[in-house]
Amino acid sequence: MVSTAPALYPCTVTHVRKTPSDYVLRHRTYLWLIDPDRPPRLPAPLRPFARFDARDHFGGRSATVRAGLAAFLAARGVALGDGPVLMLAHARVLGHVFNPLTLYWCHREDGSPLCVVAEVHNTYGERHCYLLRPDEEDHRATTGKELYVSPFFPVDGRYLMRLPEPGDALRLTIHLEREGSRPFTATVTGTRRPVTTAGVLRCLLRHPLSTLAVSAAIRFHGIRLYLRGLPVRPRPRHQPQEGVK
Repeated sequence: MVSTAPALYPCTVTHVRKTPSDYVLRHRTYLWLIDPDRPPRLPAPLRPFARFDARDHFGGRSATVRAGLAAFLAARGVALGDGPVLMLAHARVLGHVFNPLTLYWCHREDGSPLCVVAEVHNTYGERHCYLLRPDEEDHRATTGKELYVSPFFPVDGRYLMRLPEPGDALRLTIHLEREGSRPFTATVTGTRRPVTTAGVLRCLLRHPLSTLAVSAAIRFHGIRLYLRGLPVRPRPRHQPQEGVK
């Protein structure tokens, strides 16, 4: 059976860039793993620090996050059904949220894997979702890059992702492959913690305004790379997907 009990993952996000010179970014934060139909029930004073809003995902027009996920999948011929879903994401903190990557592990009613959806947001207010079918042995999937994310890479190449469903540990890896090389790799590593009042408070104290910190860090490191002389690639017009409008 798939456990849908909510969990916290204090984690480290690492970006390693190899072209045209080595550059490493590390950022500590925390992520939530939840059933989007049953978000954690927190004491009233903590609720403004952990909200999950349907307008922040997919087209932003569905009544619930799961309804938005189901609509995205249905547009691609995949029936979500009534199987469990696990969602890994930042929550809204005092009304602000920025999720560079939200992951959804979708299951059939018997608990077997159905698919994974990777929802990517860039800092220009655009989003794109990738429907993935990771192999069951090592949880790897590949997909073409279709959203402008970094201003220093064009929209080409492919992602190779390793996305095992989080358990006691969180271990995610995403490689960008271009022209026979891997110029960029992102990893997310963390350890599962139960959702308790003390645990949530600990995360809030260690990482105040966590989603603002994420978006600020992306911009700060972008400026550093620009000052190092990395050329900015023009941003093409992004065509919104069916179910992500």
